Amino acid sequence: MTGNQDAAPLLDALHDYHTSNRYGFSPPGHRQGRGVDQRVLRVLGREPFFSDVLASGGLDDRRMSNGYLKRAEELMAEAVGARSAWFSTCGSSL
Repeated sequence: MTGNQDAAPLLDALHDYHTSNRYGFSPPGHRQGRGVDQRVLRVLGREPFFSDVLASGGLDDRRMSNGYLKRAEELMAEAVGARSAWFSTCGSSL
């Protein structure tokens, strides 16, 4: 497979997520700063939390039908000459 290494499927999906003003149903820790303790927001602001969006149930549906993560992993594997690559998408929960 020869993919477009300039493509950024997850970045494009995140851009679409923000520009369409979507708000996914996800755990409280993934609410783009909503619900964060006000003391934390005063110090850090909302920016560190703005792009904390789950791949499934956020950027994509729970079945990952749009394939954003799969496509990004395929591009990464190709870029480093591997058969496959997996991104950790669970953060500290992993």
